[in-house]
Amino acid sequence: MADFGLHTYQQEVVERALKGENIIIWLPTGGGKTRAAVYVAKKHLETTPNAKVMVLVNKVHLVDQHYNKEFEPYLGHTFIIKKVSGENKEKDFFGLVVQQSQVVICTAQILYNALINKEEARHVELSDITLLIIDECHHTQKEEVYNKVMRLYVEKKLKGEKPLPQILGLTASPGTGGAKTLDKAVEHVLEICANLDSAIVSAKEYASELKEVVPRPRKIFKIVKERIKDPFGDHLISMMNTIHSRMGLPPDFRLKECGTQEYEADVVNLEQRGVQEKNRPLAQCALHLRQYNDALLINDTLRMIDAYRSLEEYYSKKRTNPIDETDTFLLELFEENQVELRNLAMDSRFENPKMDELQSTLLEQFRSGVPSRAIIFSKTRKSIHCLKDWVLTNRALQEAGIKADILTGAGNGITYMTQNEQAEIIKNFRMGSLNLLISTSVAEEGLDIPECNLVVRYGLLTNEIAQQQASGRARARNAQYAFVAQAGGREDRRERINEYLEELTGQAIGRVQTMTPQEFCSKITQLQEMAVTCTKIELKRQAEKRSRNTASSFQLSCRGCFTPVASGSDIKLVENMYINVNPAFKNHYNVGDKPTLERSFKDWEPGCKISCKKCNKKWGNEIKYMKCAIMPNLAIKNFALGSPGQEWPPVKKWKDVPFTVEDFNFKEYCQENNPDLLD
Repeated sequence: MADFGLHTYQQEVVERALKGENIIIWLPTGGGKTRAAVYVAKKHLETTPNAKVMVLVNKVHLVDQHYNKEFEPYLGHTFIIKKVSGENKEKDFFGLVVQQSQVVICTAQILYNALINKEEARHVELSDITLLIIDECHHTQKEEVYNKVMRLYVEKKLKGEKPLPQILGLTASPGTGGAKTLDKAVEHVLEICANLDSAIVSAKEYASELKEVVPRPRKIFKIVKERIKDPFGDHLISMMNTIHSRMGLPPDFRLKECGTQEYEADVVNLEQRGVQEKNRPLAQCALHLRQYNDALLINDTLRMIDAYRSLEEYYSKKRTNPIDETDTFLLELFEENQVELRNLAMDSRFENPKMDELQSTLLEQFRSGVPSRAIIFSKTRKSIHCLKDWVLTNRALQEAGIKADILTGAGNGITYMTQNEQAEIIKNFRMGSLNLLISTSVAEEGLDIPECNLVVRYGLLTNEIAQQQASGRARARNAQYAFVAQAGGREDRRERINEYLEELTGQAIGRVQTMTPQEFCSKITQLQEMAVTCTKIELKRQAEKRSRNTASSFQLSCRGCFTPVASGSDIKLVENMYINVNPAFKNHYNVGDKPTLERSFKDWEPGCKISCKKCNKKWGNEIKYMKCAIMPNLAIKNFALGSPGQEWPPVKKWKDVPFTVEDFNFKEYCQENNPDLLD
């Protein structure tokens, strides 16, 4: 193991995997889980006939990272290694790639698609794989794609079908799954083990070495007092109360306190109720109240001007096409109060004390004389953009030599980053041209971030897993993990709960590890049988629900204005997209700009964004299929469902609609709409 530079504690945790057992490696962030997995993969390839190693990750950027940083440098000179993600064309003939490779690194979705796709060039069997490595394996639960892959594995295992791959899971923390007691936390850990068909191992004999190699940062609570006065926030609440009195709240509904997550959940439920009842004033007022509540949450975390700008940006898009008196009332309410809100937001006497504490925390580190790197973790893409603006316009922070930029998740849209942009930011951070990253949760998990002297969690309400992963970024000697919050506030309470849950996780894992092999295996099998049975029952229930309804009996209406625009029978399924094949549908929408995607697709290409002609509600985007047929690809969350005599609650995903969507037949479509395409 010397050529790999494995520490003794790493050798300890891979011992059972080297014997062919299914295990989960539990080591803290920075503990070298991936390097240990590469070593297991190497030994497996050297000792197993016709070995095939599959490495699954849950985020696209980790495909390149694992390939470039770990697997290619250590195994590439001896074995054929391929990386596949939605960003490259190999996904379209994934089955062939697997046949021709010895190690494949890919996103879990690509493997799952290949397991259920019967097309020869794309199909893969679990029996083709001899070692399945699952990164960040605590995500193997509920409807996560990792769990969908492992359900197929467990079903085969329970039927006695062989061969099946050896499983190697990697995690910094399985968490407690929301449990607050030891018994419930043990149940959660056992459920993760059952889902992965694996035992969980950690450093025991060499735990002291692990603590030396991966020291825990010094934790500092930066607690500030509540604002004495908040006239800006008070004015927002008075505007919200005006909307409350206008919207016609259902008599059975009582709203929680404004400016809380609970209030946000309330107005989300009200909007859904308004959609189901086709009550547009209720639905629209609820949508606007959510924006005001977001502004209150921003005001609680960031600057008042950031909260004001969030509302200003929202209403600037609403000025163009109010379609009824509800829209006019909501727009006029903001415009009548806009000047007052702006003046209050600019009054420095009432600024957020948390920002002062954040400033002093950063200055303490960057004025220390020690070359420093730091990360601020915050909740939303909007908040990190606001924090970057604050840092760049703050004279004291600039004079301290702070060079900041943001890091967000990969995706499409103005607030996301491309993979290349992510890589460039991290490279600049490593080289020193940047010394402060302001990041969403993307940097908590998996990304190869250089050692930091300071990690700050700011304005965050997350679970114990995210807290542990964030603190694990403070790896430099004498590093600090700072938590900035209001005394007794929701973030303060959550952070202290997370500390308890972190301890509870360790206790639960310890309890599981002390079970006898017979007791453990019996419990795991019991949980697996229960999970398979529950899945079958749920699938049967969904199928029966759909079979009771015909697609043609459903009507789709715009969620923004409730204009009827399509029949359920107009919707067909192609390439995991839900398209409207009725040519008359184009009369209902406007065409916008065309997004740029880094990746390409075999049979289709993305087209322009589309939105409702009446209210400008975003609906989805057009696609060009087989280089000739232009059709709208719709997101069901943007529509209301109805059928004769019944209104249905809105759904977020097409899989939850109460009717069966048929597969798209390209030949039939051409015959009906454009026979010339078949010539």
